[in-house]
Amino acid sequence: MLIGALNAAPAVAQLRGHGGPVRALSISSDGQTLLSGSFDGSAIGWSLSRDIAEQVLRFHADAVNATALLKDGRAVTAGADGRIAIWTPGRQQPDTVLEGHTAPIVALALSPDGSTLASAAWDHTVRLWPLAGGAARVLEGHTQNVNGVAFSADGKTLVSVSYDLTLRIWPLDTPASPTIITLPAPLNSVVMTDDGEIAAAGANGKVYVLDRTGKLDSEVVAAPNPVIAMATSKDGALLAAADIRGSVAIIDRKSRKLARRLVGPGLPVWSVAFMPDNSTLLTGGADTMIRRWNALTGEPLGGTLQESPNDTLATYAGDRGADVFRACVACHTLSPDQGNKAGPTLSGIFGRRIATLPGYNFSEPLKKLDIVWTPETVSKLFEVGPAAYTPGTKMPEQIIGSDDDRKALVQFLERATRR
Repeated sequence: MLIGALNAAPAVAQLRGHGGPVRALSISSDGQTLLSGSFDGSAIGWSLSRDIAEQVLRFHADAVNATALLKDGRAVTAGADGRIAIWTPGRQQPDTVLEGHTAPIVALALSPDGSTLASAAWDHTVRLWPLAGGAARVLEGHTQNVNGVAFSADGKTLVSVSYDLTLRIWPLDTPASPTIITLPAPLNSVVMTDDGEIAAAGANGKVYVLDRTGKLDSEVVAAPNPVIAMATSKDGALLAAADIRGSVAIIDRKSRKLARRLVGPGLPVWSVAFMPDNSTLLTGGADTMIRRWNALTGEPLGGTLQESPNDTLATYAGDRGADVFRACVACHTLSPDQGNKAGPTLSGIFGRRIATLPGYNFSEPLKKLDIVWTPETVSKLFEVGPAAYTPGTKMPEQIIGSDDDRKALVQFLERATRR
């Protein structure tokens, strides 16, 4: 089926490819590879040196909420379906699937030695997965959703945070109970620096800084809204705290002061990650974009970056329908040799029943709908909007109000998707 356009305000340094909010970002230690996860149910592996998408990973039945890159180059994705998938680059299916959580997984952390993966989930637990194989260790005690996990630099402790207002410091080399610290607000994210400091993101817009024992050192007001994602630069000098209204506070960790604020299009920023240079910050937001920023100046970086350097619609110059479709090329291809992207290929779409294209992981509710894609049904999709016409879809809401534009789009698709 057709996924709606990425209809956001222009911004520099964008990576376009996801069909939904970008929920997770992970950067390789050499700064060459980015792994992003999205509410659209996909993960994308990007080459940051070439600024292109290299592979789209589809496995999860729901949003990809967390990602990680292992030391051996493999990718990890974790979803709202409660599963963790481990992928070898270039393969179309995961090598390993880790199951045990009974609710959405929302955060991952890799131990410093690369041997253990920690996952936080809304089933109120943290799980420690030995990557060499074996049963997971389950850490229980939180009474509400667990939203973040982080390892200490020596790998001897793990910190978790939850909606239950508690931050817990778990000793991993002994069976001792965790140290429990209660803070004034529900907690959405946590990071640890190499010197052992802990920073936790509060739903009251504050960042709480604690020492390695859990003693509260300071509070920094990052935003008037909930802080929902955090990251620290590799050298520990900067903290990035993203809020639900779309800005990112850059905090000088030494002075505990707000150094500057990055302001995007005003939509939630769900994920942040620093490049190894300690100054470049990547953000992923509800507008489906991944943006680059200079965290030292607060300025966006570079020119607009497309998922592919080739303009697949160049041969349709002057075609009004192609112009309407242009915003959709980030998620859809038109020919079978190009395959699926964040959304399914539209090749041969007319006459095909909804959610039946082989090789694409459709939402379960779509499989129950009695819709065959015709010029009339595609037009209706954008007349009333995906939420109304295809309830249960993961595609962004998109309505084309102009009858002429809908007609032009349908006529273009009839020509361009014909096998």
